[in-house]
Amino acid sequence: MTPGELRAFCLSFNAAVEEFPFNPETSVFKVLGKVFALSALDASPLKVNLKCEPEQALRLRAEHEAIVPGWHMNKRHWNTVAVAGVPDALLRELVEDSYDLVVAGLPRAERLRLDRP
Repeated sequence: MTPGELRAFCLSFNAAVEEFPFNPETSVFKVLGKVFALSALDASPLKVNLKCEPEQALRLRAEHEAIVPGWHMNKRHWNTVAVAGVPDALLRELVEDSYDLVVAGLPRAERLRLDRP
């Protein structure tokens, strides 16, 4: 997956936005103000931080050399994924899971608002 494809996929989710709160190089993808993905899209190799359920995070790290504890994040809940080291289908699944986890933690009224077209 290219940096442009990663950006487009992250922004394809309902109410997703890209912000640059840390520096102009680090894209922070949020849903209703909550982070679900971070990436320096111009970096080589391309990596992305994604939220993950703790048990699944450990399993993924054991199964994939390209998935490690989240850099500068809560390592129990975040993974850093080297994009070139995982299949595109898995990367898409991990991004979607991260988005879903963040949405699940939003207040009910905000979750309901996201379900509307």
